Amino acid sequence: MNRDRFTVVSRETGCHIYEGDGTRPILEDNIRVKYRAQRVEFPAEIGAWRHAIEAEEQRKAARGLPHRWNNDRFAVERVVLTRTHLDEEPVVTLALQDADYYDFLTTSLNLERRQDNGQTLREQYLESQDPARAPAWMNCSFGVNVAVETGKDGKMLFSRRSSHVAGPNSRRWNSSANEGLARKHDLPEDHRPISLHAVARRALHEELAVHATDALDLELLGFGLDLDNHQWAGFFRAVLPELDEKTLRLRWTRGVADKWEHDRFEFVPADPASVLGFIADQPEERWTPCAPALFYLALVRAAVRSAGGDPAARFTVERAEQEVIETRNL
Repeated sequence: MNRDRFTVVSRETGCHIYEGDGTRPILEDNIRVKYRAQRVEFPAEIGAWRHAIEAEEQRKAARGLPHRWNNDRFAVERVVLTRTHLDEEPVVTLALQDADYYDFLTTSLNLERRQDNGQTLREQYLESQDPARAPAWMNCSFGVNVAVETGKDGKMLFSRRSSHVAGPNSRRWNSSANEGLARKHDLPEDHRPISLHAVARRALHEELAVHATDALDLELLGFGLDLDNHQWAGFFRAVLPELDEKTLRLRWTRGVADKWEHDRFEFVPADPASVLGFIADQPEERWTPCAPALFYLALVRAAVRSAGGDPAARFTVERAEQEVIETRNL
Protein backbone atom coordinates (compact mmCIF):
# COMPACT_ATOMS: atom_id res chain seq x y z
CA MET A 1 0.00 0.00 0.00
CA ASN A 2 1.38 3.39 -1.02
CA ARG A 3 0.82 6.13 1.55
CA ASP A 4 0.19 9.62 0.16
CA ARG A 5 2.88 12.24 0.67
CA PHE A 6 2.32 15.72 2.05
CA THR A 7 2.80 18.44 -0.57
CA VAL A 8 3.47 22.13 0.07
CA VAL A 9 4.65 25.03 -2.15
CA SER A 10 4.60 22.60 -5.12
CA ARG A 11 6.98 20.19 -3.38
CA GLU A 12 6.12 16.61 -2.57
CA THR A 13 7.77 15.68 0.72
CA GLY A 14 8.66 12.32 2.23
CA CYS A 15 6.05 12.74 4.97
CA HIS A 16 2.69 11.00 5.30
CA ILE A 17 0.24 12.69 7.67
CA TYR A 18 -1.25 9.71 9.49
CA GLU A 19 -3.67 11.70 11.68
CA GLY A 20 -4.62 15.35 12.07
CA ASP A 21 -5.22 18.32 9.77
CA GLY A 22 -4.37 21.15 12.17
CA THR A 23 -7.95 22.32 12.69
CA ARG A 24 -8.27 20.70 16.12
CA PRO A 25 -5.84 19.27 18.66
CA ILE A 26 -5.70 15.71 19.89
CA LEU A 27 -6.51 16.03 23.57
CA GLU A 28 -3.95 14.75 26.06
CA ASP A 29 -6.60 12.53 27.68
CA ASN A 30 -7.22 10.90 24.29
CA ILE A 31 -3.65 9.64 23.90
CA ARG A 32 -3.20 6.11 25.23
CA VAL A 33 0.40 4.92 25.32
CA LYS A 34 0.68 1.20 26.03
CA TYR A 35 4.11 -0.14 26.96
CA ARG A 36 5.14 -3.79 26.89
CA ALA A 37 8.50 -4.60 28.49
CA GLN A 38 9.62 -7.02 25.82
CA ARG A 39 12.54 -6.44 23.50
CA VAL A 40 12.10 -6.42 19.74
CA GLU A 41 13.44 -9.48 17.95
CA PHE A 42 15.23 -9.22 14.61
CA PRO A 43 15.30 -11.93 11.98
CA ALA A 44 18.65 -13.73 12.23
CA GLU A 45 20.24 -11.97 9.26
CA ILE A 46 19.19 -8.50 10.43
CA GLY A 47 20.32 -9.35 13.96
CA ALA A 48 23.80 -9.98 12.58
CA TRP A 49 23.80 -6.49 11.09
CA ARG A 50 23.01 -5.10 14.51
CA HIS A 51 25.84 -7.02 16.19
CA ALA A 52 28.24 -5.63 13.59
CA ILE A 53 27.12 -2.05 14.32
CA GLU A 54 27.52 -2.55 18.06
CA ALA A 55 30.98 -4.07 17.66
CA GLU A 56 32.14 -1.23 15.41
CA GLU A 57 30.93 1.47 17.79
CA GLN A 58 32.61 -0.31 20.71
CA ARG A 59 35.89 -0.43 18.76
CA LYS A 60 35.67 3.31 18.09
CA ALA A 61 34.97 4.03 21.75
CA ALA A 62 37.92 1.89 22.87
CA ARG A 63 40.24 3.86 20.58
CA GLY A 64 38.93 7.21 21.79
CA LEU A 65 37.33 8.00 18.44
CA PRO A 66 33.96 9.68 17.84
CA HIS A 67 31.28 7.04 18.15
CA ARG A 68 27.55 6.61 18.55
CA TRP A 69 26.61 5.76 22.12
CA ASN A 70 23.74 3.43 22.73
CA ASN A 71 20.65 4.30 24.76
CA ASP A 72 17.38 2.61 25.56
CA ARG A 73 14.41 3.68 23.50
CA PHE A 74 11.17 2.23 22.17
CA ALA A 75 9.91 0.36 19.16
CA VAL A 76 6.44 1.11 17.82
CA GLU A 77 4.32 -2.04 17.64
CA ARG A 78 1.29 -0.26 16.23
CA VAL A 79 -0.62 3.01 16.08
CA VAL A 80 -4.41 2.68 16.34
CA LEU A 81 -6.83 5.49 15.49
CA THR A 82 -10.42 5.70 16.73
CA ARG A 83 -12.97 8.40 17.57
CA THR A 84 -14.99 9.20 20.68
CA HIS A 85 -18.61 8.10 20.50
CA LEU A 86 -20.40 11.45 20.74
CA ASP A 87 -18.01 14.22 19.74
CA GLU A 88 -15.95 12.12 17.32
CA GLU A 89 -12.75 13.47 18.84
CA PRO A 90 -9.62 11.61 17.70
CA VAL A 91 -8.28 8.93 20.04
CA VAL A 92 -4.83 7.50 19.42
CA THR A 93 -3.38 4.37 20.99
CA LEU A 94 0.38 4.01 20.68
CA ALA A 95 1.73 0.55 21.54
CA LEU A 96 5.45 0.43 22.43
CA GLN A 97 8.02 -2.17 23.38
CA ASP A 98 11.73 -2.13 24.20
CA ALA A 99 14.46 -1.23 21.71
CA ASP A 100 17.69 0.76 21.72
CA TYR A 101 19.61 3.18 19.51
CA TYR A 102 21.65 0.46 17.83
CA ASP A 103 18.39 -1.26 16.90
CA PHE A 104 17.31 1.97 15.24
CA LEU A 105 20.61 2.30 13.36
CA THR A 106 20.34 -1.29 12.16
CA THR A 107 17.32 -0.52 10.04
CA SER A 108 17.62 3.23 9.41
CA LEU A 109 21.14 2.91 7.95
CA ASN A 110 20.31 -0.21 5.96
CA LEU A 111 16.99 0.42 4.27
CA GLU A 112 18.63 -0.01 0.85
CA ARG A 113 20.86 -2.96 1.84
CA ARG A 114 20.06 -6.24 0.10
CA GLN A 115 19.29 -9.27 2.19
CA ASP A 116 20.09 -12.84 1.24
CA ASN A 117 16.64 -13.06 -0.36
CA GLY A 118 17.65 -10.32 -2.81
CA GLN A 119 15.27 -7.70 -1.42
CA THR A 120 16.13 -4.54 0.46
CA LEU A 121 14.37 -3.77 3.73
CA ARG A 122 12.56 -0.95 1.96
CA GLU A 123 11.34 -3.22 -0.83
CA GLN A 124 10.20 -6.02 1.45
CA TYR A 125 8.65 -4.15 4.37
CA LEU A 126 7.84 -0.61 3.18
CA GLU A 127 6.98 -0.84 -0.51
CA SER A 128 5.41 -4.27 -0.97
CA GLN A 129 3.11 -3.67 2.02
CA ASP A 130 1.70 -0.84 4.09
CA PRO A 131 4.68 0.93 5.77
CA ALA A 132 2.42 1.91 8.68
CA ARG A 133 2.04 -1.81 9.43
CA ALA A 134 5.73 -2.69 9.32
CA PRO A 135 6.97 -5.09 12.04
CA ALA A 136 8.02 -3.53 15.33
CA TRP A 137 11.74 -4.10 14.73
CA MET A 138 11.47 -1.80 11.71
CA ASN A 139 10.02 0.95 13.94
CA CYS A 140 12.73 1.58 16.54
CA SER A 141 12.16 5.33 16.66
CA PHE A 142 9.36 7.64 17.68
CA GLY A 143 10.11 11.36 17.63
CA VAL A 144 8.21 14.24 19.18
CA ASN A 145 8.49 17.32 16.95
CA VAL A 146 7.51 20.81 18.12
CA ALA A 147 6.81 23.95 16.09
CA VAL A 148 7.49 26.93 18.36
CA GLU A 149 5.95 30.39 18.11
CA THR A 150 7.15 33.27 20.29
CA GLY A 151 4.17 35.17 21.66
CA LYS A 152 5.76 38.55 22.40
CA ASP A 153 7.04 39.14 18.87
CA GLY A 154 4.98 36.64 16.87
CA LYS A 155 7.73 34.59 15.24
CA MET A 156 8.09 30.96 14.16
CA LEU A 157 11.35 29.24 15.04
CA PHE A 158 13.19 27.00 12.57
CA SER A 159 16.16 24.93 13.78
CA ARG A 160 18.86 23.35 11.61
CA ARG A 161 20.26 20.07 12.84
CA SER A 162 24.02 20.10 13.26
CA SER A 163 26.60 17.90 11.58
CA HIS A 164 27.12 16.17 14.95
CA VAL A 165 23.70 14.50 14.68
CA ALA A 166 23.88 11.01 13.16
CA GLY A 167 21.66 9.99 10.31
CA PRO A 168 20.26 11.41 7.07
CA ASN A 169 18.84 14.60 8.61
CA SER A 170 22.19 16.11 9.53
CA ARG A 171 22.47 19.81 8.52
CA ARG A 172 18.83 19.99 7.47
CA TRP A 173 16.13 22.39 8.57
CA ASN A 174 13.87 20.68 11.05
CA SER A 175 11.23 21.34 13.69
CA SER A 176 11.99 23.96 16.34
CA ALA A 177 12.72 21.16 18.84
CA ASN A 178 12.52 17.40 18.67
CA GLU A 179 13.22 14.45 20.93
CA GLY A 180 13.07 10.72 20.46
CA LEU A 181 11.23 8.79 23.16
CA ALA A 182 13.80 7.36 25.56
CA ARG A 183 13.18 4.85 28.32
CA LYS A 184 15.54 6.61 30.73
CA HIS A 185 13.75 9.95 30.47
CA ASP A 186 10.18 9.18 29.46
CA LEU A 187 9.14 5.97 31.24
CA PRO A 188 7.78 7.08 34.63
CA GLU A 189 9.17 5.17 37.60
CA ASP A 190 5.78 5.19 39.31
CA HIS A 191 4.27 3.20 36.40
CA ARG A 192 2.12 6.06 35.14
CA PRO A 193 1.58 6.01 31.35
CA ILE A 194 4.14 7.63 29.10
CA SER A 195 3.12 11.21 28.23
CA LEU A 196 3.91 12.59 24.78
CA HIS A 197 3.18 16.08 26.08
CA ALA A 198 5.85 15.59 28.75
CA VAL A 199 8.31 14.55 26.03
CA ALA A 200 7.49 17.74 24.11
CA ARG A 201 8.16 19.82 27.21
CA ARG A 202 11.46 17.97 27.68
CA ALA A 203 12.42 18.80 24.08
CA LEU A 204 11.68 22.47 24.65
CA HIS A 205 13.79 22.53 27.81
CA GLU A 206 16.77 20.51 26.59
CA GLU A 207 17.09 22.10 23.14
CA LEU A 208 15.69 25.63 23.54
CA ALA A 209 16.06 26.41 27.28
CA VAL A 210 12.31 26.81 27.76
CA HIS A 211 11.79 26.19 31.46
CA ALA A 212 8.90 24.74 33.44
CA THR A 213 8.23 28.22 34.84
CA ASP A 214 7.69 29.69 31.36
CA ALA A 215 4.11 30.08 30.18
CA LEU A 216 3.37 27.47 27.51
CA ASP A 217 0.40 26.81 25.24
CA LEU A 218 1.02 23.27 23.96
CA GLU A 219 -1.18 21.23 21.61
CA LEU A 220 -0.72 17.91 19.86
CA LEU A 221 -1.84 18.38 16.25
CA GLY A 222 -1.24 14.99 14.68
CA PHE A 223 1.00 12.09 13.79
CA GLY A 224 3.21 11.58 10.78
CA LEU A 225 5.32 8.87 9.18
CA ASP A 226 8.62 9.76 7.52
CA LEU A 227 8.41 7.55 4.43
CA ASP A 228 12.00 8.24 3.35
CA ASN A 229 13.66 7.20 6.62
CA HIS A 230 10.78 5.24 8.15
CA GLN A 231 10.34 7.07 11.43
CA TRP A 232 7.16 7.85 13.34
CA ALA A 233 6.54 11.38 14.63
CA GLY A 234 4.13 13.30 16.83
CA PHE A 235 3.45 16.90 15.75
CA PHE A 236 3.08 19.60 18.42
CA ARG A 237 2.47 23.35 18.30
CA ALA A 238 3.89 25.36 21.19
CA VAL A 239 3.23 29.04 21.79
CA LEU A 240 5.45 30.86 24.30
CA PRO A 241 3.30 33.86 25.29
CA GLU A 242 5.95 35.68 27.36
CA LEU A 243 9.07 35.00 25.28
CA ASP A 244 10.58 36.52 22.15
CA GLU A 245 13.57 35.95 19.87
CA LYS A 246 15.88 38.24 21.85
CA THR A 247 15.16 36.49 25.14
CA LEU A 248 15.66 33.00 23.73
CA ARG A 249 18.91 33.88 21.95
CA LEU A 250 20.25 35.43 25.16
CA ARG A 251 19.39 32.26 27.08
CA TRP A 252 21.21 30.10 24.53
CA THR A 253 24.45 32.05 25.07
CA ARG A 254 24.28 31.01 28.73
CA GLY A 255 24.10 27.29 27.98
CA VAL A 256 21.58 24.74 26.72
CA ALA A 257 21.50 21.07 27.73
CA ASP A 258 21.58 19.79 24.12
CA LYS A 259 23.13 22.80 22.42
CA TRP A 260 25.12 20.55 20.06
CA GLU A 261 22.00 19.27 18.27
CA HIS A 262 21.49 22.49 16.26
CA ASP A 263 23.93 24.82 14.55
CA ARG A 264 21.58 27.53 13.29
CA PHE A 265 18.24 29.10 14.19
CA GLU A 266 15.97 31.34 12.14
CA PHE A 267 13.05 33.32 13.53
CA VAL A 268 10.46 34.14 10.85
CA PRO A 269 7.23 36.14 11.26
CA ALA A 270 4.58 33.55 12.09
CA ASP A 271 2.08 34.58 9.41
CA PRO A 272 1.42 31.98 6.66
CA ALA A 273 3.03 33.95 3.82
CA SER A 274 6.30 34.43 5.72
CA VAL A 275 6.53 30.86 7.03
CA LEU A 276 5.64 29.24 3.69
CA GLY A 277 7.95 31.67 1.93
CA PHE A 278 10.83 30.59 4.15
CA ILE A 279 10.07 26.94 3.39
CA ALA A 280 9.99 27.68 -0.35
CA ASP A 281 13.20 29.75 -0.30
CA GLN A 282 15.32 27.02 1.30
CA PRO A 283 16.52 24.26 -1.07
CA GLU A 284 14.19 21.28 -1.04
CA GLU A 285 16.97 18.86 -0.10
CA ARG A 286 17.80 20.99 2.96
CA TRP A 287 14.57 20.02 4.75
CA THR A 288 13.87 16.95 6.83
CA PRO A 289 10.93 15.02 5.33
CA CYS A 290 8.32 15.94 7.96
CA ALA A 291 9.28 19.48 9.05
CA PRO A 292 7.25 21.30 6.34
CA ALA A 293 4.14 19.29 7.28
CA LEU A 294 4.58 20.15 10.96
CA PHE A 295 4.85 23.88 10.30
CA TYR A 296 1.90 23.80 7.92
CA LEU A 297 -0.31 22.18 10.56
CA ALA A 298 0.86 24.79 13.07
CA LEU A 299 -0.17 27.57 10.67
CA VAL A 300 -3.59 25.99 10.21
CA ARG A 301 -4.10 25.68 13.96
CA ALA A 302 -3.13 29.32 14.51
CA ALA A 303 -5.58 30.44 11.82
CA VAL A 304 -8.43 28.35 13.24
CA ARG A 305 -7.86 29.65 16.76
CA SER A 306 -7.71 33.24 15.52
CA ALA A 307 -11.06 32.66 13.81
CA GLY A 308 -12.68 31.50 17.04
CA GLY A 309 -12.39 27.81 16.19
CA ASP A 310 -13.81 27.95 12.65
CA PRO A 311 -12.13 25.10 10.73
CA ALA A 312 -12.74 26.93 7.45
CA ALA A 313 -9.95 29.32 8.48
CA ARG A 314 -7.52 26.70 7.20
CA PHE A 315 -8.20 28.08 3.72
CA THR A 316 -6.41 31.31 4.65
CA VAL A 317 -3.25 29.22 4.81
CA GLU A 318 -4.02 27.66 1.43
CA ARG A 319 -4.50 31.12 -0.10
CA ALA A 320 -1.19 32.30 1.32
CA GLU A 321 0.49 29.19 -0.09
CA GLN A 322 -0.94 29.94 -3.52
CA GLU A 323 0.47 33.46 -3.34
CA VAL A 324 3.90 32.08 -2.44
CA ILE A 325 3.71 29.68 -5.39
CA GLU A 326 2.68 32.41 -7.84
CA THR A 327 5.21 35.05 -6.72
CA ARG A 328 8.05 32.54 -6.95
CA ASN A 329 6.85 30.79 -10.14
CA LEU A 330 6.92 27.44 -8.40
